[in-house]
Amino acid sequence: MFDGHVAIVTGAARGIGLAVASRLHAGAAAVALADLDGELAGKQATSLGERAIALTVDVTDPASVEPMVAAVAERWGRIDMLVNCAGVLGPTAPVDGYPLDAWRRVLSTNLDGVFLCCRAVLPHMLARGRGRIVNLASIAGKEGNPNAAAYAASKGGVIAFTKALGKEVAASGVLVNCVAPALIDTDMARELPEEMREYVTSRIPMGRLGVAAEVAALVAWLCSDECSFSTGAVYDISGGRATY
Repeated sequence: MFDGHVAIVTGAARGIGLAVASRLHAGAAAVALADLDGELAGKQATSLGERAIALTVDVTDPASVEPMVAAVAERWGRIDMLVNCAGVLGPTAPVDGYPLDAWRRVLSTNLDGVFLCCRAVLPHMLARGRGRIVNLASIAGKEGNPNAAAYAASKGGVIAFTKALGKEVAASGVLVNCVAPALIDTDMARELPEEMREYVTSRIPMGRLGVAAEVAALVAWLCSDECSFSTGAVYDISGGRATY
């Protein structure tokens, strides 16, 4: 499906990012697993084998993002896909007690990181007249979750950013979409306090958490040539939680 294509997946050392990287690699893509934890990303890339490399990147820092993109372009001569999975939950706390440094960290990672990575890869995609960008949002970006305002705000921003960028480059051959999962059974989900996990699970009509491979399957389609008339869109993968 992706023979000869090159993908960058951020947050690829674990969770949804790793599942996406594995899925694209299984489809014959060359994949750069980019993560702040470069050591773990390196182990995952070694496990995938040929056509997989690891890069240490801090998505909040343009001085880290831009060399990452340049390294991939230099190695393989092209960048066809960018999947922005890097993200953090932040603490569970009410707004009137939410730590300012945590707010800034969540917004910087989840929203600024998407912007910086898109900004860095777009020249490569626009020059070739073809590209696929998929941003990881969340159902929280549509509905919000109490005591998780920073996360919800950051993911709502990702949705709005995706819609704006999708329209901006709609006629260029570069398609930009995002996915909005409900809670997915990953290490990040297991960091949630038990009370919060029970709350968000109770909001899912299917009565279970999603699994990373389910998200990866949707992302793979959005990265493929089969997705040809969709841009600036939000794809829910929420077990029925989404109401709009």
